[in-house]
This record gives sequence, structure tokens and C-alpha cells, in this order.
Amino acid sequence: MELCIKNGVVVDWSGSFEGDIYIKDGIISEMGRNLNKHCKTIDAKGLIVMPGFIDLHVHFREPGYTYKEDIESGSRAAVKGGYVMVNLMANTNPVCSTVEIAKGVSKRAKEVGLVEVNQVLSITKDFTGHDLSHLESINKGEVKIISEDGKDVMNSEVMLNAMVKAREKDITVMCHCENHDLSKIDMRLAENTMTWRNLTLAQYSGCKAHFAHVSTKESMEYIIRSKRKGHKVTCEVAPHHLIHTDEKQYRVNPPLRDTEDINYLKEAIQQGYVDAIATDHAPHSQEDKKNGAPGISGIETAFSLCYTELVKGGWIDLCKLSEVMSKRPSEILEVNKGTIDIGYDGDLVLIDIDKNYTIDSKNFLSKGKNTPFNNMKVYGEVKTTIKGGRVVYEKEEDDLNDYR
Repeated sequence: MELCIKNGVVVDWSGSFEGDIYIKDGIISEMGRNLNKHCKTIDAKGLIVMPGFIDLHVHFREPGYTYKEDIESGSRAAVKGGYVMVNLMANTNPVCSTVEIAKGVSKRAKEVGLVEVNQVLSITKDFTGHDLSHLESINKGEVKIISEDGKDVMNSEVMLNAMVKAREKDITVMCHCENHDLSKIDMRLAENTMTWRNLTLAQYSGCKAHFAHVSTKESMEYIIRSKRKGHKVTCEVAPHHLIHTDEKQYRVNPPLRDTEDINYLKEAIQQGYVDAIATDHAPHSQEDKKNGAPGISGIETAFSLCYTELVKGGWIDLCKLSEVMSKRPSEILEVNKGTIDIGYDGDLVLIDIDKNYTIDSKNFLSKGKNTPFNNMKVYGEVKTTIKGGRVVYEKEEDDLNDYR
């Protein structure tokens, strides 16, 4: 399979140039100007060509909650948003606590054939909060990440033992920082105290720790301090925690924060302390959302929101956005993506950064239509998503969404 992309402005974390990219057998084979190849060719004149995005925090709800989302609908939504790989959380039914369940999810994703997936395993077996027996059977290299997403592990001894085991097996522990004993009192206090605890345990155990959806100034300060000391710490922020939205009008966990927090997170991105922007794509049915389920269906709007808020807003340039949406996530997942250079996977996204549109959740390909950003005007429309040199999404000229 061969594909040549011509005349685009190629942008990744390292810089930009105007020219052509030739992909052969799924890998970037040549780059330059005036490449002449006898194969399928895409004219990208007027478009930005970037590495495909990688989302470290996604819920596709399969198995068990496919009325909210499934791997096929989630994959369609992902490629529409420019994503080529997603990291799937374990809060399915049954809980993803075994390699066998993870392999089943991966098999289903390969059948759909749109995005690559990494399936996370739970920290405690079936989210019991205390049983770590399933970690013993994991062979080194079989699992990249464990997480108790949406719950955290309340017992500090159990969490420490899990981190020690993760260090031994070279697994990253992904932390959802929330002290449930404090959640009803103050969600800020709940996040901040658990961030401090998890950082302290990670330092003691020597494990790799990744901090999900950091939302408060204090938590980010703790993480920055740990990074400066050289600990094995990475972190992500979500698009919805970077935009001014009234927390009382929309429920998400952690909650939408205030101006001081938002600006501090943006400064942390500027200064290189944030490793990734991850959506925490959490699709819900309309009924579940009415009943108080927290979450945002965000994978289709993430780039546009971040480009509008961060790049057009003057906080960072497009190269930095590519770093936190592609390069660093690919390094955390240890995959050959996130950079446009010879030898890297031919996973690309073509974007019209001058195109503006109004978000309308009725047009989402995700089953989840839950978003606080309806009617918001944004810039940066994904035109084409390419996975391994194959077009997996194309924006049709008549504005009808299509996928291949």
C-alpha cells in the first residue's frame, strides 16, 4: 500500500516545512518536495499535515455498556477527530482485569480497523479496592498501563503494593486522583490530597506514574515539583479543563474549574510540564446524563477546542500542540508515532486551520451527544485522517461525514 501527500504544510513537534510525504507499507518512506510517485495521491495544498493524535484517556464502553458507546462508534468518532490511537479505560462490564479481556477488546478494534487501541487493566481485580492477585499473572511486556479510573484506590497500602508490582513488571500506574472520603465535602480538596498521596507513593516505590485529568492549580504544582526532582511522573489535562465553562451548568469529574486553575494549566503546558492533552472521552446516553452521570463526549471536538483556545488564543504554537497531542502520548505508550519523519508510522491528519464551524452534537458520530460546547464557534477542521497510509476518515465536500 502506497500513498503520497503533496503540497501540504507539514507540522510536528520539531518544526514545519512545505512539501510532500510518501508512505509505503504503512511507514513514512520519503519526505521532500516535488515527489513523483505512481500511487494514490492527496493534494494537501492549503492544509496542515500533522501526526495523527493519540488519546491517553478514552471510554469506548465495550464490553458491557454498548448503549453508551461501542468500539465501532467510538472508532468512527476518533478518526473524525483526527485520532489514530486511543488508550481505553478498564471500567467496562466485566471490569477489564485480565489480559484475556484486553485481548478481546484489541481483537474487536482490529476487526473495525479504524484506530489502534491499548487496553488498560484495572489496578485491583474487578475494582474491589483490595485484590491485586490478577497482577501476578501478567507477563512483562503484556500490559502497558493499569488504572482504577473513576475510583482511585483508597487504601494506601494496597496502592503502594500495586505500584511496587508495576515497577517490577515495567507497567505505568495511571492515577485518577480523588479521595472519596472528601468528595462530598470539597472536590478540590479530594483531588489535591490524593494527588499528593499518589505522588508520594510513586516516589517511594519508584514506579512510572501518570496523572489523569489534572484540573487544579495545587495538583499541578505538586506534579511540577515532583518532575523537577526527577521522578518518573507524567500528566495530562483535558480540553474541557482549559476552557471557561460554568461548573454548575455541566457535571464532569473532576469538575470544571475556575479562571485561576485554567490559566495555571495553560502556563504549565507552555512551560513543558504537561505531557499530554487527553479527552477523557466519556459518552453517556441522554437518560444517564439526566440522572447525573459525569462526563463529556470529547474526542470529536478536542483538536478544534485546543487549537482555538490555546493556539489562536496565543498560549502556544501549533508545534507545541502537536507535542502534547501526538509526540508525548506516543512516547508514554511506547509506539512509533507522533513524529513526521522517515521510519515513523504513516499516521497523519490533514487539517484546515482557517475553517471555522459551530459545534453541534447532533452531528457527532459518537453515540454520546453529551457536551457543554454546543453552539460554540471553533477553528480547525479535520479533513482527512490517515492510519498506516490508509484513509480512514474523509470530510465530504457536502459536509456529510464519511469514514472508510
